[in-house]
Amino acid sequence: MKKIRRIIFLQDVLILACTSFGGPQVHLAMFIERFVNKRNYLTEEELLELQALCAFLPGPTSTQTITALGYKIGGPNLAYLTLLVWITPAVAIMTAAAFGMTYLQNRDIIRFIQPIGVAFIIHAGYALGTKVIKNTSGVLLMMVAAMFAFYFQSPWVCPIALIIGGTYTALDYKDYPAQTKHKMVIPWANFHLFWAFLLFLAVLGHFTDYEPIRLFENFYRNGSLVFGGGQVLAPILYTEFVEFKHLVRADDFLTGMALSQALPGPVFALTSYLGTLVMKNGTWWEQLLGSAVGAAGIFLPGTFLIFFVYRIWGQLKQYRGIRASLEGINTTSIGLTLAAAVTFLVPMVKQVDIIGIATVLATLVLIQFTKIPSFFIFLGGLALGFVFGFLV
Repeated sequence: MKKIRRIIFLQDVLILACTSFGGPQVHLAMFIERFVNKRNYLTEEELLELQALCAFLPGPTSTQTITALGYKIGGPNLAYLTLLVWITPAVAIMTAAAFGMTYLQNRDIIRFIQPIGVAFIIHAGYALGTKVIKNTSGVLLMMVAAMFAFYFQSPWVCPIALIIGGTYTALDYKDYPAQTKHKMVIPWANFHLFWAFLLFLAVLGHFTDYEPIRLFENFYRNGSLVFGGGQVLAPILYTEFVEFKHLVRADDFLTGMALSQALPGPVFALTSYLGTLVMKNGTWWEQLLGSAVGAAGIFLPGTFLIFFVYRIWGQLKQYRGIRASLEGINTTSIGLTLAAAVTFLVPMVKQVDIIGIATVLATLVLIQFTKIPSFFIFLGGLALGFVFGFLV
């Protein structure tokens, strides 16, 4: 019975990997629908707690959330399988895109994809806000977090905002029932693996000229330090790979970034695209190695961290302040999502992009008043892009 349950879970993960567009908050809404409402793997409260925990860690939030869920259901082995199933579709498409860059130069093909993605982000933020935000104080916290993230765009904004939001609601810890406290037992193995591997790659990358090792170190370092998802990772990688090291052309990077945001699954799959492009002067298998290094480097540190934190999560929740902080972390996370949506909308408004704005509004209507699956909405946007690109 357990084996069948795990196979069904992996099938669910594969379906989500192929259909979940739009980033962590959109992914969370789909996780609630499938894992909570349909399969009853856990409660909605437990999933929101898990998402808040992962949002507080560096690395890809959705990937850590779904990996931790795999760990909860079937232990470490199922967790690693979950990670592989979740990232494989996006990584495969981004690798193929890097091999076929000459066919992607017409960016009109993905003209409608970003506005559709923005609409999904807005809708997910609203839907989750109705579940998480319970009072006027929560609305104000969300708005402050959104303005903070919008006006101070920095890699450190996300962790700072989450810490402040969590601390704010932690002050109301007396509203939560006390629990009998037990001595904490902390298994440090995965945490030591996380930092030791980072140190090992840094030293190895310093003393070797082998490009895949240096790439591995680069992506692992970024995966260890980046908070806030793909919208934060992309500009950091652009600065390093395009402006500083000149390993990737600017137009190639921007095309890959737009495509990664248009695909289902983790936006961090952009690194497999970059790894392939960096190795483009090598053989085809060396380019595939670059893709594998990009994916492994960006996803492994977050996996090591969530394995460490999830094992002590049950012990941490015995403290009322920790439980109270989750409300603020989730509320702040919605504010950060709102800021991301506004960041995408502002250029459309400034450029008077009637097509983009109309696409956002039309998509919101489709999401709100129809039951058309997200996959078909994005597929329709891609089809419109092909027509638009052909006409242009």
